Amino acid sequence: MHRELAADLDQLPALLEEARQRAVDFLTGLDDRPVIPKEAGRPTPSEPLREDADGLRAALAEFGERWEPRLSAGAGPRYFGFVTGGATPAALVGDWLTATADQNSNSSLDPAGQHLERETVGWLRELFGLSPAHSGTFVSGATQSNTVGLAIAREWLGERLGVDVAEDGVAALGRVRVLSGSAHSSVAKALSVLGLGRTALTAVPTLPGREAVDVAALERALAGADGPCVVVANAGTVNTVDFDDLRAIAALRERYAFWLHVDAAFGAFAALSPHHAELVAGLDLADSVCVDLHKWLNVPYDSAVQFTRRRDLQARVFQNAAAYLGPVGDHPDLVHLTPENSHRLRALAAWFTLRAYGRAGHREIVERNVAGARGLGAAVEAIDGLRLLAPVRLNVVCFTLAEDPTPERLAALASELSAEAFLTPTRYAGLPALRAAFSNWRTTEADVRRTAAALSAATAVITSADTGRTPPVA
Repeated sequence: MHRELAADLDQLPALLEEARQRAVDFLTGLDDRPVIPKEAGRPTPSEPLREDADGLRAALAEFGERWEPRLSAGAGPRYFGFVTGGATPAALVGDWLTATADQNSNSSLDPAGQHLERETVGWLRELFGLSPAHSGTFVSGATQSNTVGLAIAREWLGERLGVDVAEDGVAALGRVRVLSGSAHSSVAKALSVLGLGRTALTAVPTLPGREAVDVAALERALAGADGPCVVVANAGTVNTVDFDDLRAIAALRERYAFWLHVDAAFGAFAALSPHHAELVAGLDLADSVCVDLHKWLNVPYDSAVQFTRRRDLQARVFQNAAAYLGPVGDHPDLVHLTPENSHRLRALAAWFTLRAYGRAGHREIVERNVAGARGLGAAVEAIDGLRLLAPVRLNVVCFTLAEDPTPERLAALASELSAEAFLTPTRYAGLPALRAAFSNWRTTEADVRRTAAALSAATAVITSADTGRTPPVA
């Protein structure tokens, strides 16, 4: 054994304790850490790979010096960019143990990981109000979940047309139509990966002033479709967390042939709250469902789940024939259900947080985040120089500058704010905008007040720059 490997093995308990202390220091410092450090944007000269290195302790020291200061407080309570959760204490422990056990949970020849994943999927299915008709599989994120769901949809189209896409290729389908009101960008990416092409996606008109699809317009599009097609419904759009009427869309299958895929990446968590569960009524009627777990379940990246009613078609797409793999059978191994042959036990972090906090604990996170978003939305409306662009329906605040909302001025506003809170840019109703997404388990009312104060001060700086006035002292 290499001398440094042998030395690190011999000292492993002490080295793990050093890493634990570094992790504790990082987490306890999240409140005081700049959300986006200034160092993050500065180029970092790359170091050459060493021929003779000096072990883990030296690597820890160099990481602390060169890289840790550049890391964002992405795990913290005021990281409102994208839709980013953190890692609950239980999920963090689960993730540490995932790396410790280092399981490739794909085969019934070594089945414990598969059994744990299936139990966890059952808990998640119940959490989101899905029936046992839905089977589920862990994947890396919403993009992969949408890709798997649409791959199953592609196979269903072949079944309807009497062709085997998995065997004969996508050309056997001819032109495919995928209809959606406000499809997430990952849907177009998935269509490209699956050979259906980005142009297969047809935008259907949405309701006035909304991101939710106009069901009457969807019916007209279905009536004009040449054969079976795919409908991608949204349960929580990224800009305004708008929800399609899932029951009304599903009812259209009485007259038209289509596969219903629901992108519920974070909107599915509305099911946890009695005040908001109606938003996802009808989710169980879908043929496939995407839910991202490193968002509102607050497990570490990367983690999502994909549900479907047609596991048989899923296995037809992703089956992998090799002598060392088990047969597909009625209960296929996980290796036959996703593009991944290598499948880390990412279910363990989800198992830990669900086991530790249950439905009630995760409901409290959802409802506290929703209250926080509404609090920030009210603050935006009260800040001179800002304009709220849509009602705060769940956990996202979408707003812009009241005057001259150019991408450059909004980028300057976000930059001015970035040490205190991180927001990401978007476009809504043709306007450049910013959005703040609440999904971190640590976020409290105090964080909302702190963010609102910083946003008010940053807005004053940006608007004062236009007039040459000195901004008022906060």
